[in-house]
Amino acid sequence: MRKPLAAAFCALAIAGAGAAPATAADAAPTGVGKIADTGSATSAVSGVVTSVEQTLSGLRGSQAKAVNFAGTVALNNCSGSVVRMPDAEDNDPALVMTNGHCLESGFPGPGEVLVDKASSRTFSLLNASGSRVATLRAAKLAYGTMTDTDVALYQLTTTYAQIKSSYNINALTLNDSHPVAGTAISIPSGYWKRIYSCSIDGFVPTMKEGDWTWKDSVRYTSACNTIGGTSGSPVVDQATNKVVAINNTGNEDGERCTVNNPCEVDANGKVTVRKGINYAQETYGIPACFGIDSKLDLSASGCTLPKP
Repeated sequence: MRKPLAAAFCALAIAGAGAAPATAADAAPTGVGKIADTGSATSAVSGVVTSVEQTLSGLRGSQAKAVNFAGTVALNNCSGSVVRMPDAEDNDPALVMTNGHCLESGFPGPGEVLVDKASSRTFSLLNASGSRVATLRAAKLAYGTMTDTDVALYQLTTTYAQIKSSYNINALTLNDSHPVAGTAISIPSGYWKRIYSCSIDGFVPTMKEGDWTWKDSVRYTSACNTIGGTSGSPVVDQATNKVVAINNTGNEDGERCTVNNPCEVDANGKVTVRKGINYAQETYGIPACFGIDSKLDLSASGCTLPKP
């Protein structure tokens, strides 16, 4: 999957598209996902300039103006967001959502599910304009996997009410119903401080990339040309401002089912490769797995997240 490179920072300065991530000096792991790789020598100038143009174009649109950076976070290698379940209480410990392939411990293997693991990871909280307003800290990794989906949820040391009181920022709410094809979406990346806007093109029954398999993935229309570092960005329904998916991958080179080149597999086993097209993992099933006090409960009725 596409990775931004060292040359990208030069491109950003030329394009006047905003500051580089505060933690960009930290070396990021390479491999699966739209994870940032600041160490490669390959040029990505054209891709970054294109993404800048798309962002500016999207922000000029009346619909995209409703989606901003408030509640998004920047990790050292990825993007993410402070999220809440539809029935969460204000005094619940807040959650940060990103991709499973963005974990500080590295990629979970196929079939591996991590639950309640110690973590003190930090996240840069952004306001509506994309300025960093605080550093949030994890109390633990509540859940992480790259099996069937690609998601990690960190429980923070602060509550939703404390974040609201201190920074006047609300968490993004996860929609608990399946997304719909044709929905206008925006993808705010906390890492790049960049918003991509397009529509949901359709859904992929099975998507394969390297050793990993994901189910019922979201396929974007071509305008969402997300790049490395956008991994973990929330996919936001422009009409409701609710999160319907989490950005995670794209086919870079037209290869078939290899790392950085996911392929689509339909119900009949037919494989389709779409070079340059990007994807996300649905999040509507996550709320059923979190109960009172926003605590993970994989045995809850309706919870379909993979179990350890």
